[in-house]
Amino acid sequence: MTTGTTNSRARERADVQQRDVAFARSVPRYGRLASWIMVLLIAANASWLVATNPNFEWQVVLKWFTEASVLKGLQVTLGLTLVSMVLGTLSGLLLAVARLSENRLLRGLSGLYIWFFRGTPLLVQLIFWYNMSTLFPTITLGIPLGGPILASWNTNDLITPLTAAIAGLALNEAAYMAEIIRAGLQSVDSGQVETTQAFGMSRARALRRIIIPQAMRSIIPPTGNQLISMIKATSLVSVIAMGDLLYSVQSIYNRTFEVIPMLMVAVIWYLLITSVLNIGQSAIERYYSRGIRRSSSATKRRLPSAETKASPLVNRPLLHKEDV
Repeated sequence: MTTGTTNSRARERADVQQRDVAFARSVPRYGRLASWIMVLLIAANASWLVATNPNFEWQVVLKWFTEASVLKGLQVTLGLTLVSMVLGTLSGLLLAVARLSENRLLRGLSGLYIWFFRGTPLLVQLIFWYNMSTLFPTITLGIPLGGPILASWNTNDLITPLTAAIAGLALNEAAYMAEIIRAGLQSVDSGQVETTQAFGMSRARALRRIIIPQAMRSIIPPTGNQLISMIKATSLVSVIAMGDLLYSVQSIYNRTFEVIPMLMVAVIWYLLITSVLNIGQSAIERYYSRGIRRSSSATKRRLPSAETKASPLVNRPLLHKEDV
């Protein structure tokens, strides 16, 4: 055997090893490793500066973190969020259905509502509801255009800080939820709607049993974002003397002049709440996307493996004596 033949065979074996996936090795990514190290160093330095800065007064934060007035304000914040979000979602569903209706009047009224409440700041709406008595000292129920009055109430008795906060937050949220739900309903294949019509289902039954469950996959992520935004938006009700979390913290630092520590108390509570909501949102998203995960996993199982692609002899039938 000559030296040239030996060298050519060695080169062929080396070439085969380079093409074989069994000998594949990932290329080291030094840039990614360096970026991770840089980010971790910056995060560690920032955490150290915050933890050791005496101006944060962490002992004061720990003292007031579970104080009774702070916990009471936290309860008000959570209650406002829950009630306003439920009312806003239900109202948004009705507005979205009206926006997709074939009735031109319903579409126009729904569009006008969404245009107004999305086009004005939430803080202005809250202040407007709180000062409703300056425009209408009494609220009456009767026949329009000078007809007899059936009932009358003092506006200040009806529009308290609580009702003003719920009305402002819920009506504003309904405008945003209407657009989110409308987009989710439109994401459902039109063939699903035609199928429900072919089976003679009413529009309400089709929405409840077929369309809305399929649209939830598109509705849940932005709704979770809206819920987290609602938690933070409740801090605006402090301007109308509503005793939420931020208002409770402000009441304390107005007496003690410990502004930064008390604000850190509110920040930590908001972060804890939003973190829990993020976990819940992820669980709900996984629940409504379980059909997609099953189909993708089934598709992966149907795909041929790399070894099957690499070896043309795999899955070939064995030759029998009679075939020779």
